[in-house]
Amino acid sequence: MFFKDRNGDIDFMHELIQVSDRSYYIQAPAKIGLVRLSDSDICVIDSGNDKEAGKKSRKVLDANGWYLTAVYNTHSNADHIGGNKYLQDQTGCKIYAPGIECDFTRHTILEPAFLYGGFPCKDMRHKFLLAQESHVEPLTKDCLPENFEMIPLPGHFFDMVGFRTPDDVVYLADCLSSRETLDKYQISFIYDVGSYLATLEMVKELQAKYFVPAHAEATDDIRELAQHNIDKVHQIAEKILELCAEPLCFEDILQRLFTEYALTMNFEQYLLVGSAVRSYLSWLKDTGKLNARFEHNKLLWKKV
Repeated sequence: MFFKDRNGDIDFMHELIQVSDRSYYIQAPAKIGLVRLSDSDICVIDSGNDKEAGKKSRKVLDANGWYLTAVYNTHSNADHIGGNKYLQDQTGCKIYAPGIECDFTRHTILEPAFLYGGFPCKDMRHKFLLAQESHVEPLTKDCLPENFEMIPLPGHFFDMVGFRTPDDVVYLADCLSSRETLDKYQISFIYDVGSYLATLEMVKELQAKYFVPAHAEATDDIRELAQHNIDKVHQIAEKILELCAEPLCFEDILQRLFTEYALTMNFEQYLLVGSAVRSYLSWLKDTGKLNARFEHNKLLWKKV
């Protein structure tokens, strides 16, 4: 899940890029990984943001004479599972997702409901936040192709994972954002800030032939970008603490952050940034940097 401009249905380029002998990705708003398991069989890592992404992936498969055996979802955000149903309907492939992500992928209304904290109104129920449901099975090590490694990447979402392929390419899902995205939007979506920082510290030490993040350029060295994401988390946390020098309720904190970073409020940004800010508040309270109290029927946050 990432933040983007809402300019209607932009025709992003979907281009097949080979990064090693058997590992590829399709250049899309959320990269779609492809790994050749044999001369004819292939699996997909995430399926893109909608049915059209599924169609373009199918064209790539057909053009190369590849047979799709399975889709492995890294997590359940709509821009990573949006092509699931189309690919499954067209090919009969199996789809796997880890942990609670499996439930969110089966019942996609859970994503906007979770982000909002209640039943989402129609403005919150569009394809960027609400994918089509697909038949998904729990992802376990036994489901993986031979010599695949599943890498836990908690923090961005509940049970997100990445994958290391037999030819040493690591697909990193949404565990970090590009410098350009962070510079533009400042606050990336994070579910669990503490786990997210621990994941980034782990990713910083990973060794691989190539790394493929979903929303950043593929690279053979991920350390600098991982550190930039770590630094940005601490920067946002410090800004929240600065704002909370006086007692503030959540809505005031969110409004001041949007103003500080020149962000534009809409339903999508309210859900994504708002949910992330709540996660920051929880983390800062749990680490002893914020106090919370109820006053005049408001929950107020104040720096310790």
